[in-house]
Amino acid sequence: MKDSGIEWIGEIPEMWEKVKFNAIYNNRNTKVSDRDYEPLSVTKKGIVPQLDTAAKTNDNDNRKLVRSGDFVINSRSDRRGSCGISSLDGSVSLINTVLEPRNSQIESLYFDFLFHTVQFADEFYKWGHGIVDDLWTTNWNDMKNITLILPSKSEQQQISNFLDHKTAEIDGLIDKINAEIENLKQYQSSVITQAVTKGLDPNVPMKDSGIEWIGKIPETWKIVKIKYLVKPVVFKDNLSNLNWRYIGLENVEKNTGRLITTTTNYPDKIYNVCRKGDVLYSKLRPNLAKVLIAPFDSCCTGEFEVLSTLNNRWIKYCLLSDGITKMTTAATYGVKMPRVSWKDLSNYKIPLPSSDVIEDINNYLDLKLQMVNDLIKHKQQQIDQLLEYKKSLIFEYVTGKKQVPQVEGRN
Repeated sequence: MKDSGIEWIGEIPEMWEKVKFNAIYNNRNTKVSDRDYEPLSVTKKGIVPQLDTAAKTNDNDNRKLVRSGDFVINSRSDRRGSCGISSLDGSVSLINTVLEPRNSQIESLYFDFLFHTVQFADEFYKWGHGIVDDLWTTNWNDMKNITLILPSKSEQQQISNFLDHKTAEIDGLIDKINAEIENLKQYQSSVITQAVTKGLDPNVPMKDSGIEWIGKIPETWKIVKIKYLVKPVVFKDNLSNLNWRYIGLENVEKNTGRLITTTTNYPDKIYNVCRKGDVLYSKLRPNLAKVLIAPFDSCCTGEFEVLSTLNNRWIKYCLLSDGITKMTTAATYGVKMPRVSWKDLSNYKIPLPSSDVIEDINNYLDLKLQMVNDLIKHKQQQIDQLLEYKKSLIFEYVTGKKQVPQVEGRN
């Protein structure tokens, strides 16, 4: 091994070379139209066909040509890690840098792994220039001077083949754990729906509720419209001069009723005010079932309907049930940002047991869901560990710090 003299790379094998970016790639700056060349998106998972739902401009003729084998990277820091070797011909927006291989000693997959490392992303954006305080861009005139490493073509192939196999194994494990997490979330939803519509005692006499999604309910329960159990809170204020915690849609976990994070950094706008114990229900994309009981006095995005009620846990669990989620999803309006109106939602009917039964069910669901959430959290930690291992594995092999194991019987 030798010191590469490249801070973000560190040591490399003695025989490996160092090259400038422009020694192995040329800038492809050919303007084309997406009418002639399929529009592509530059994502963290690589270069893919652009989705029909993706945000588009009207400037169809002002795009860059991409050929199969080109390396494409988004130049802006807010799209960190969005890059890849394209397997497709097409076109991308001008914010991307398109690079054409100029060196026959390049194995594309090897460089695809190298360019997806955290260390390369750090180096790439270090060469950038600010657009605003927290956003900068790295153009070709900057990045062409970045120093890269160049193993022999055969070593590139060995490393890329090995990493392709190993990362596929890791991704397979992650997919399996993600499937287990989805099963737990579905179980969670079914537990909620079962409890709020059937109760906890399987032996009580039942009656038809007259509501399709509810089915039969214990015969002592009632059916009421949501609006008779809650009072919408319509109080808005400019809170940017106060140190109030802010709750946005991104702060609430879907389908669970859990708060993930809060912040005090929010724009100078008018927000809804919510008090501790109020129920927050997201009218935007109701299929995500983002419902929360406010854990403290705060302000929240106007996309939440703020509801004051004495039955906050019961209302939360009813709004998280499969039936309400399906009904609100079916009742949405708007294509790009589907939402449900409070007028429609408030007229939906939900079960209403006696107060002591409500308390028992609430306590049962609190405990049951905490157990499921703990399992999900543990599985998410396993995924995080695998992702960190994958990042470390890639960096160590693409920089030669670890050698590809020799298969017995192979030269």
